[in-house]
Amino acid sequence: MTITQWCVLAACLMPILIMGAAKASLSRISRREGGYDNADPRGWEAKLTGWQGRAYSAQNNGFEALPLFIAGVLFAQMAGADQGRIDALALVFTAARIAYTWAYLADKATLRSLIWAVGLAVSIALLALG
Repeated sequence: MTITQWCVLAACLMPILIMGAAKASLSRISRREGGYDNADPRGWEAKLTGWQGRAYSAQNNGFEALPLFIAGVLFAQMAGADQGRIDALALVFTAARIAYTWAYLADKATLRSLIWAVGLAVSIALLALG
């Protein structure tokens, strides 16, 4: 697998892992007291507060960022762009998503938005390579 393929895999798994951490942190709480409700997971997630609520939002944004990133990677590779450049951009995107998630969990809204813009710019740069 190329570096870019690993980055795509990481970008796909990050939203799942962050929400898994939020669920795991609440696993000791019984369902009656507000713990994870597998019968209504979407309703449960919508009621989360604190860092777990921000994790849910970060998860959603992670999934929302994927299509443009993956399209950029595919278009750049189909166009025969330099793989080293694609790999570098994919690494920047992955680093931005990690930083974005940290900023979201740490409740650093302005920083989070700036990091989000970096990820968007990288996805657009990948599309431009195609």
